This record gives sequence, structure tokens and C-alpha cells, in this order.
Amino acid sequence: MTTTTTGTPAVTGAVGAARTRLEGLAKVTGAARYAGEIPFAELAHGWLVLSTIARGRIRAVEDAPVLAMPGVLAVLHHGNAPRVEGDYTSPLGSPDPVLQVFQHDRVPYVGWPVALVVAETPEQAREAAEALEVRYDQEPHEAVFAAGHPDRYTPQGSEPPAETAKGDLAAALAASAVVVDAQYTTPEEHHHPMEPHAAMARWEGGRLEVVDSNQGSAFVAQELAHLFSLDPASVRVRSEHVGGGFGSKATRPNQVLAAMAATVLQRPVRVVLTRRQMFSLIGYRSPTAQRVRLGADADGRLRAFAHHAESVTSTVREFIERSADMGRVMYDADAHHTANQVVALDVPTPSWMRAPGEAPGSFALESALDELAEKCGMDPIALRARNEPETGPVSGLPFSGRQLQACFREGARRFGWADRDPRPGRRRDGRWLLGTGTAASQFPSRAAPSTAAVTAEADGDFTVRITAADIGTGARTALTLVAADALRVPPERIRMRIADSDFGPAMIAGGSMGTRSWSWAVMAAAGELREKLALGGAIPPQGITVRSDTTAAIAALAATERHAFGAQFAEVAVDVSSGEVRVRRMLGIFAAGRIVNPLTARSQFIGGMIWGLSMALHEEAVRDRASGAPVGADLAGYHVAAHADVPPIEADWVDDPDESDPVGIKGIGEIGVVGGAAAIANAVWHATGVRHRELPIRPDRVLRAGDGSRPGT
Repeated sequence: MTTTTTGTPAVTGAVGAARTRLEGLAKVTGAARYAGEIPFAELAHGWLVLSTIARGRIRAVEDAPVLAMPGVLAVLHHGNAPRVEGDYTSPLGSPDPVLQVFQHDRVPYVGWPVALVVAETPEQAREAAEALEVRYDQEPHEAVFAAGHPDRYTPQGSEPPAETAKGDLAAALAASAVVVDAQYTTPEEHHHPMEPHAAMARWEGGRLEVVDSNQGSAFVAQELAHLFSLDPASVRVRSEHVGGGFGSKATRPNQVLAAMAATVLQRPVRVVLTRRQMFSLIGYRSPTAQRVRLGADADGRLRAFAHHAESVTSTVREFIERSADMGRVMYDADAHHTANQVVALDVPTPSWMRAPGEAPGSFALESALDELAEKCGMDPIALRARNEPETGPVSGLPFSGRQLQACFREGARRFGWADRDPRPGRRRDGRWLLGTGTAASQFPSRAAPSTAAVTAEADGDFTVRITAADIGTGARTALTLVAADALRVPPERIRMRIADSDFGPAMIAGGSMGTRSWSWAVMAAAGELREKLALGGAIPPQGITVRSDTTAAIAALAATERHAFGAQFAEVAVDVSSGEVRVRRMLGIFAAGRIVNPLTARSQFIGGMIWGLSMALHEEAVRDRASGAPVGADLAGYHVAAHADVPPIEADWVDDPDESDPVGIKGIGEIGVVGGAAAIANAVWHATGVRHRELPIRPDRVLRAGDGSRPGT
């Protein structure tokens, strides 16, 4: 039975009330087991061997000595691995060729999988993998990104389009009283969840069963069925607890290899990626070079807007870091041009990383807006208010809601913005120069078709089954609150079952779409079940179940610009002697729909803001030109913000329910990241009088930006 009910039920008080995580106690006591910890009988262990060259061919895999080592069961490589399918369309588009492991001898980048050693213990597998000799025919490569690469191109056929244009840009710039024309760069960045990628596969009762760490079990099951030419009903994927994802835990080679090895050996096999291997196999954020040109009248009203972004893709699959898309929503002008270009290098394929496009795009755009405000002699918030669009600047569609200025008003009040001296370099605290900055945030609010089943049990409780994923966001708890309100019962009467592909198709935890999409499906099923129960009658021992499918309801949504918005504020201190930048406080005010669980929502916002801080001051992956490999591929060499780097951070929200959504949700997973780095960079300018257009803002760059030795002099 299906339903597409979208009416909002009477609120019973569960949604909107702060609740601790249902699984919180299990996690802090160690009772919650993650994919790499669950025991299985006769479990074998696989260890990946990755290429050490950036381009070429495999000449030979010398596996005979390794096969003779203690405990080794198999060595899989391109010469003996089972064949997998490559011609299909996955839920996320064309399949990443790295999933078609061991199908040929080509090596397109350092870190490409070339062999899997399977042994009785992980220690035996690792020792054998490190002893395996792979010989290559090496070819010249290019792996280091730089702006203006001669082979850059504009992707064709992407949706939304890679390039948009209206109006005469050159004429509008020429007619502008004030012009900003600046280049901004962001480095390669990596998303490394605390829990490494791990997958166990086995054949059980004629079905391929996979227990792993992912962001969408239904999506992984569908892709594995395609790869191995299986009936989708014969693949089951479960992912009960996930220790972070950030876009990295879709279908990855370790899942495919575990399934491949389990098929060959006819026993369970687990493959866990090391931290170093994750730098090659789970995606990352491309470096970007962005040129922003703004032309305005003397009063700050935009006449010309141009945002051109360049990023990296690989030679095996096209991926666009859509940094220039940010301005398609934020600001309008008579001449409005945006373009995303890519250059294909001999590197792993970039991928979705929390707030893809918007995170680097907001740094460039919101820094440029601050520069424009400086040139116009205007307050940065007033400049943004003057350029509020009435409709989507590119789409022309109405906004479903746009509370950006409400966020700025509330944020300015709390942050004490009115007391700010706009002149840079005026405040000191001993050796520290102090400054404040702000930036706007936006992230699209979308929903995708999902299914859910809700059962009224004979004991009076209710069981919800949905292939949702809780990647640390508190989704399990949020969905319980939604179900409780929909059924008009206390949350304690809800049994929430998630992360099992047998429960049916559902949206992946990504794009800030998960909770909105799943809640819609839960609401629809629960609403129809409540109507059934209102008719009276005894509940049979097997219960009464209603299943929903929101495909038709979501397809019927009116075309509008749906986005979460926010205003970020930061205060920084810059050491005049060392160039060190410390963030002293941050504040984020967001308009992100109805907040289901304030406790976990605030954590999501703050976590995103910390990510923005880390992006501004710390994160930077560097590739070695000679080898094509990342330098310091570990969390000792790749710096992220630690506890000592994080100041007091406040996050709050204004009332902003989405009337088109049955719960009023917009999505909050990524909006907290957007704008944070720009707010900090703008604050550093206010402290020192020097603009930083290159991230991260390292001490050496701060010193060089001053008189050659000290900032702000």
C-alpha cells in the first residue's frame, strides 16, 4: 500500500523538543559495534595493495612468493579476478571506474588498487601485502593543479549546467563606479571520518550479505547488484552504526573487493582501509582557483556579477567542484555570469565533500563581497541587504523562503556588530591585532523519493523500518520524534529500525537531504496507519503495516528556489610577531526549516562551523610533483582543527518552516560549513588591513602579506 499524504498532523510535542540520542549510551560505553568490529565465523581478512606510480601499466604481479606465506588464502589482481559489469547507471550517475577493480592493467594515478591479499588474520594479510612485488611500465604524468591550465574545459551536459550567462558583462563592468576583480584559491582537502571504511561480505542462503560503513545501504546494494550482475533482491547491505561520512561513504572499492573475495573463497571476507589508503580511495575536495568580478554603483548596488571557478577532475571520471554555483542563488545583477571549468589530471577522482561547491565557492564570493563593501565605504551587512534578490538570479523562480536578512539582524545583535569600528587594524590586545568579519551562507534544500514501513504491533508499540543512515547526525533519534508526532504517541513507543537495504529504497545521507526525505516517508506511512487504527478493531499478532512511497508527492512539488540560509560571524586575533591566527569566537544564525531536535541540530551547526574554521586556518593537502602522491598522507601531516583551536561557538536559528514539506524541514548537515572560512578571512583583513585570498591562512602567509616580516605594519 502506498500513500502520498503531505498534510501536517497536529504537533504532539516530540518534534522540536531536545532529546539525547537513542544510541548515545551504547556508543559511549562501547556496546555499539561498527562495521570493522562485528565478529563473523570463519572470517578472512583482505589487505589492499595500491599502485606506487601515477600513470602506466602493470607489467607483473609476483604473487607466488606471497601465496606461500603463512595464512595467505588468495591474491586477487587483474590477471585472475572475477569480471564485473561496467556499463550501467548507478543511483549517483555513471559508476566510478575505481569500483571496477582488477579489470585491466592500466594505472591512472598513485593509489589505484592493483591487488588484494586475503589471509586468515589481518596481520598476516598486511605482512603479505607489504611483501607483494608489483612491477610497472611507467609513463609521464601530471598531477599538480594550477590556475589557467591550457587543457581546462567547460563540462557539457551537466545538470545544472556548468555555465550560465545573462547580460553584457564587459559593458556592465565598464559602467560600474566600483569594481572588484580578484582571484581566490583553495587547496585540496580531505574528509576523513573517525571510523575508517570497512566492509564484510559473505554469501548466506543464496544472498550476498554486506555489513559495512556507508551513507545509504539501499544505494550500495543496488550498485553491488549492478557490478556483479545479481538480482537486486539477492543483495542485502546493512550499516547499523556509522562513525562519520561527510560524503565519503558511498560505494567504495573495499565493499566491491570484500564481495569479490567472498565469492572466490566462499567464506566471509572483511576489507578495512587504512588511513593512508583513504587519501586515495574515498574521494576528496578538489583544489580550486576562482576569479570573482563584481561591478557596482557607488551605493553598492550590483551591476555586474561574474564568478569563474576552475577545479580538478581525474582522467577516468569527470567530477565538478561547482564553486561558481554559489552566486546563482545569492546575488543578482543586470549582467550575471557563472562558469565551472575542470582540468583532467593523473589524480584520484574528487568527490562530494561536505558542502561540495558551496564551501570553497562561499570563501571566494563572500570575501569578494567584503572587498566590495570596503571599496564602497559600506557596512558588509548593509551591502548584502541592498543586493537581496526578489527571485532566483539565474532561475527566475520564487524563493520558498529566504530569511537571510533575519539571520543577519539577529546575528548582528548578538555579536555586537553595531559597536564595530569598520576601519582595519584599529584594535589591539597586547601583541594581538583583533578583527571581526561576517559572511552569508546558503545550501540547497532538496528531497528525494523514499519508502518507509510503519507497523502497529500487537503489544501497543510501533515499529518503523526505513533504509536511513545515521552517520553521526542523530537521524535515528530525529526520525523517532517525527514518527511519534505523526502517530500521536510518546517517542518511547517507537522502535526505529534503519540502515538495512531490505527495508526498501530510500535517499542516501547526503546533500542535506536525508532527514527531510526520510521524515516525509515516515510521516506518510504513519499518517495512513493512524487513519486505519482510528477505524477500530483488534491488532492481529503480526501487526498492521502501512508502507509509503513519496515519489509522486515529491514530483508534484512546485518549482521554487528552496534553500537554507545563514549568517556567520567571527572574531580573530592575529599575532604580530608570529603570524598566528586564533579565532576567539564564532556565531552562526541559520534559517534552515523546522528544527526537529534542537540538541543534535545545534551540534550539526557547530560541527560545520568548526569545519569552516579548519578550512580557513589549517587544512591543506599537497601533491608531490615528481610522484603524483599526496605529501604526508596521514592525520599527522594533514592538519585539522584540534580542541585547542576551537573557541566558544554559538549556533542558533530563526523560525523558518518550509510550508511545502510535511514536517517543515530544510536540512542542516552542510549549511554550517558554508561561509565560515570567509567570515574568518574577512575578520583577518579587519584585524590587519591585509586581504588573504589563498587558503589556509598560515602564519608564514600572514607574515609575508605584511611588510615582509609582520602583519598589519
